[in-house]
Amino acid sequence: MATYAKTTYNAARYAAIRPTYPKQLFDFVFHYHGLGPKARWGTAVDIGCGTGHATVELRPFQNVIGVDPSSTMIEQAQKHIGTTAYAGELEFKQSAAEELSFLEDGSVDLVTSAQSAHWLDWKKVWPEVARVLRQHGTLAAWGYSEFRLPRYPSATYLIHEYSRGTDPEKSLGPHWEQPGRSILDDHLVGVPDPGSVVPDKFQDFERIYFTGNYHPHFPSPRPIILPKKMTWDDLLSYLHTFSSFHTHQTRYPADKENPHGDIARRFRDKLKEHAAEQDSSALPKDTDEVDVEWPVALLLARRK
Repeated sequence: MATYAKTTYNAARYAAIRPTYPKQLFDFVFHYHGLGPKARWGTAVDIGCGTGHATVELRPFQNVIGVDPSSTMIEQAQKHIGTTAYAGELEFKQSAAEELSFLEDGSVDLVTSAQSAHWLDWKKVWPEVARVLRQHGTLAAWGYSEFRLPRYPSATYLIHEYSRGTDPEKSLGPHWEQPGRSILDDHLVGVPDPGSVVPDKFQDFERIYFTGNYHPHFPSPRPIILPKKMTWDDLLSYLHTFSSFHTHQTRYPADKENPHGDIARRFRDKLKEHAAEQDSSALPKDTDEVDVEWPVALLLARRK
């Protein structure tokens, strides 16, 4: 993804403030993998690994490889490993997910894609995953979509207005890289089934939705598994990691000179004002906490 690949992008802030994936999600993936006939736990590959938050959680596997096209992200991931106790073999390689030539045919037991599936070209990824996976190996890809404030459901329209609005100066809608962002907002529905790309290579494919009551139209939605308690200052830092925010600032450099703060700060302050109205209370302090949740979509596939 172009913005994250820039050397000017603050990967350290991205790593520090983005939500971390819950143990429940990894347990779900590992359980699915373990159900495969003669499941093996040798090598796992995390494509589009970013700062390595998911990569270091693949602990059941003896060898783990994180792959990302951005040198900035790889550098941050390597720093992250230095602060993490990891007993197995773990390494990072700079490479696109669509080209894994450094991996031999049938040499991988699990391929994961955490919050990167919406940026990938699956017409190329599915054949490459099918090539590197062993028989009965697993593909697990997941992504979290637009955040919600569960205590303030009426704030959802403000979030939509900011993230998906059409005014290029007052919203981020026109500044997302497409079609990736739309695929993420649609909970990875735009990722094609493997059978439509590589027929007869996968024996199982599932779409799981941990979307709670936010998107009840999905089949059998499961409870939310990605909550986080943040300060309002933390929420602002999170908003500053949006790729669309960085694009907006490039296109409207004068925005950062606004006396009320940049577009992200003004939006955060609007959310604070809305919370105060809903609670009939004083404006929250920047250090006060707010509950944040993200709906998650998970794709699972098993190699024949």
